[in-house]
Amino acid sequence: MEEKEKDVIAEQEKEEPVLEEAVESNPPEPAGEEEESSALKQLTEEKQAVEDRLLRLSAEFDNYRKRTQREKDGTYQLAVANTVAQFLGVLDNLERALDASDGTDFAKGVEMTLNQFKKVLEDIGIETINPVGEPFDPNVCNAVAHVESEDFAENTVSAVFQKGYKLGDRILRPAMVQVAN
Repeated sequence: MEEKEKDVIAEQEKEEPVLEEAVESNPPEPAGEEEESSALKQLTEEKQAVEDRLLRLSAEFDNYRKRTQREKDGTYQLAVANTVAQFLGVLDNLERALDASDGTDFAKGVEMTLNQFKKVLEDIGIETINPVGEPFDPNVCNAVAHVESEDFAENTVSAVFQKGYKLGDRILRPAMVQVAN
């Protein structure tokens, strides 16, 4: 066994000088101050360019996110407005049926249906345009008749023939009105 141990020790001694040589070798000398300065300047410029690009991409993404949110909201509002506009005729017919009723249980059922319908429209955000006594506004009303009246000031809505409806700022249906002269 002594021979084996001597061989192992001899091999280790052969390897040690290699390690010592690697440790003794000096690292390359740093570049001159001018080279370091220009390298630092170049790295600083690259860093600034990357930061600028990051800032621009961040702003571009934020604008994209806001634009798509507006488009999404607009699409939803348009879909709701178009759908509700289709139901306004049904609402008018329910109101007419209630006005023509004689107070029976059937009329009570129509009234309950009408109230439920109005509650759903209100929950969606639909508002009724009923401008009696207000100055005539052609943006929300269609004048279908003019009447001479001392009860109302000039250019004031005196009667509503058909209610108007709006969703936010969007007019779904203008009110058909009579205007006093």
